[in-house]
Amino acid sequence: MSNFKIITNFIRSTFQEPSDFIPLHDPRFIGNEKKYLNECIDSNFVSSVGKFVGRFERMCADYTGAKYAVAAMNGTSALHIALQLAGVQRDDEVITQALTFIATANAISYTGAKPVFIDVDMGTMGLSPMAMEAWMRENVEMRGGEGATLRLDDYTTSRLHAGRSGVPISAAVRELHDDTTTRQNQDGLEHREAVQSCGRAVAEPSFHPYNKHTGKRISACVPMHTFGHPVKLKELKSVCDKYNIPLIEDAAESIGSYYNGKHTGTFGKLGILSFNGNKLITTGGGGMVLTDDEELAKMAKQLTTQAKVPHPYEFVHDHIGYNYRLTNINAALGCAQMESLDYLISLKRNLAEQYRSFFKNTEIEFFTEPEHCRSNYWLNAIITKDKVQRDELLQFTNQNGVMTRPIWELMNRLPMFSDCQTDGLQNSIWFADRVVNIPSSAIVPGYRK
Repeated sequence: MSNFKIITNFIRSTFQEPSDFIPLHDPRFIGNEKKYLNECIDSNFVSSVGKFVGRFERMCADYTGAKYAVAAMNGTSALHIALQLAGVQRDDEVITQALTFIATANAISYTGAKPVFIDVDMGTMGLSPMAMEAWMRENVEMRGGEGATLRLDDYTTSRLHAGRSGVPISAAVRELHDDTTTRQNQDGLEHREAVQSCGRAVAEPSFHPYNKHTGKRISACVPMHTFGHPVKLKELKSVCDKYNIPLIEDAAESIGSYYNGKHTGTFGKLGILSFNGNKLITTGGGGMVLTDDEELAKMAKQLTTQAKVPHPYEFVHDHIGYNYRLTNINAALGCAQMESLDYLISLKRNLAEQYRSFFKNTEIEFFTEPEHCRSNYWLNAIITKDKVQRDELLQFTNQNGVMTRPIWELMNRLPMFSDCQTDGLQNSIWFADRVVNIPSSAIVPGYRK
């Protein structure tokens, strides 16, 4: 218990709170928040129509480097729309991680699809490209038009041939089929027959992955950048591209985080951000869809605004839409928060460095940003030696007015996801037993609520 008291005292001295309650993460309003809110109220445009929504979208696009940003009412609704735009349909399967906040799995469920939970990397706490590749090789086959099926080895060979020759995969498969007679002695009868079968059957320009055990199409991959730490995006995107799976980044926690100098949420077909009240910057409740595809951006705007077709007075709708619009008053808050973002991140990184220096002299490990990354350190995380120590630390700190929390319950342990397929989740289970989040609010000099 004495070690826990030292930790608690250090947190109190760092936050300069000798006795008051210290929350896990508080918002900071240090700029034009009141000014913009007053402007919004004075304009009388406080709902979804008003200048601040468009301004907030442009600010997010400019900051992240995405070509387009479309506002939504929260990060969960943004992810729901992103999944639909990527083509996820009912009875599909979506690869994601079990070590995540439930919103990730919930949004997948909204589409009627089912999550497949893959393990995380020890260095990122995010979806592991190596684990995903291993699971895909064991459980997936590639299917094309008219029932054409390729073993993964044959599909990979076809992709390599297509890449070298510049032809579509379907044509590459046919070329491999035509070339089989000269390669028969080298490749063997089984490979020749597989390529011949696909060469006859392929009618579409691409193949898609299907789960051999369930027969369901795997239509997306959704990594989540845990606590603002980017996953191994280069390697993960390579796996997704290899198997023709759209990458959708759940960057809800990682605004201001970069992988190899590029902002999270901009590597895949789509990405999303969250501006919930406990995030690094907040609109009270809000989210954002990021994409470089103009048509997807237009459709995102359409679907989030009840799919209403613009008209001077008629009510015409062309899709099943959603009331996912961000209000002007929320966006006004967001514009002011964006203006302070870089400053707040610098304070967060300074706090993380103080924690890192403190914990290096203890038996508890401070979790630092992955290699080639610059993290926003949204929530600082420490790793205890085991679950017993974790629970003792949680009890002591919370009883003494310092808010700490364990990492989320693994998704496959929740009743609604208990029948979802996993790969064993060895690393995820290890983290779930040991991770504790500690107070992470930006410490602004002279700031008082």
